[in-house]
Amino acid sequence: MITDTICAISTAYGTAGISVIRVSGDEAIEKVNQIFKGKNLLKVDSHTIHYGHIMGSDNKEIDEVMVAVLRNPRSFTTEDMVEISTHGGILVTQKVLKRLLSIGVRMANPGEFTERAFVSGRIDLAESEAVMDLINAKNDNAMKLALNALKGETSKLINDLRDKLLGIIAIIEVNIDYPEYDDTVEMTNQLVKPEIEAFIKALDEILKGSNKGRLLKEGVSTAIIGKPNVGKSSLLNALLNEERAIVTSIAGTTRDTVEASINIGGITLNLIDTAGIRETSDLVEKIGIDRSKKAINQAELVILVLDLSASLSKEDEILLELTKHKRRILVGNKKDLGYKLELKDIIPLSALTKDNLDALESKIINILQLEDIGEDFNYISSVRHIQKLEETKILLQQVLGAIEAGLPIDMVEIDIRNAWQTLGEITGDYHPEDLIDELFSKFCLGK
Repeated sequence: MITDTICAISTAYGTAGISVIRVSGDEAIEKVNQIFKGKNLLKVDSHTIHYGHIMGSDNKEIDEVMVAVLRNPRSFTTEDMVEISTHGGILVTQKVLKRLLSIGVRMANPGEFTERAFVSGRIDLAESEAVMDLINAKNDNAMKLALNALKGETSKLINDLRDKLLGIIAIIEVNIDYPEYDDTVEMTNQLVKPEIEAFIKALDEILKGSNKGRLLKEGVSTAIIGKPNVGKSSLLNALLNEERAIVTSIAGTTRDTVEASINIGGITLNLIDTAGIRETSDLVEKIGIDRSKKAINQAELVILVLDLSASLSKEDEILLELTKHKRRILVGNKKDLGYKLELKDIIPLSALTKDNLDALESKIINILQLEDIGEDFNYISSVRHIQKLEETKILLQQVLGAIEAGLPIDMVEIDIRNAWQTLGEITGDYHPEDLIDELFSKFCLGK
């Protein structure tokens, strides 16, 4: 049982209007009251804010503060909590924190406030992870996904799946333990099979939607490729509306990949401006080209830039062949110099003047098939959650294999139970301790 009292700075490190120091534990109110000059915090009502000063060991004022008191169980951790709002200077915030540590309050571990909320049952594991997803959200859609998970929608989806599996397990158990009850449905392999097949179909639908959720949350790895001097860096700068990449008329200027992120229609693109691909004897340029080819292989979206004012070159044809199986957008740059190139589905634009750049942005949203994401945002977006769903599917496919092999129903049940437990790892209803330690170690101190 957790009984010690912890503290941490919950606001970002640096100079600001205010800083907030969070204190939680059985002695949180008593400890802060020891160093607070103002109202007696032991006697104030919960969810009230009080003006005063934090005093040093020499009885001199450290800072003028506002203190919020939140009594258990009506707090984030369900413990007694105090939030001290100090002036937002680095030095003064550190002094208040050191004063708390000097009277026996312990520094919180990363994610320990959220972990205590999880241990107390206030939130489950999926909701806990949603806290950090909300903090790290890169765009509006990612924020909506995190808020949805924080409200428990992801947990409800997973719990509904677990309940269905549990229903199958329960009937199997009854038939094994109490075969004499005639009114119980005999859960033979032939009855289990269609139930499991329908469950796998439902999982496939969720996994299909989860790819959208992952792209909305993490962003889309997007490689901008083309032969040297075709305008890749100019296109990157145009999309970013800033001079991120060096642009010259000299072929081979970009010697390495240049990375940046941009939001388009609520979708984050993790852009990679690659070195132009061509035959070269320059060792440094050759390394850059090798990295470009690697970026193409790893990209979820490829923007292939061609010179609209020139005919297809050998390098262009190589790149068209290299990317034909990728999710790809063809861009004809240098529209302002005239048309010589004609290809199906090519988007003509000028990276220099930004003419028709909006057509590219619309195509990006369309090709990623994220324009129909809906308003409920009930998508699985966590890589860990997706992995657990895929593990569950494998276990249930093993169930079908066992049925086909004619194994007894009690043997088949083992994989069904393992699938039920695997789903439980998403919400934390079934969890190895090392999983919990690993997840919360990735949180920031104040959460």
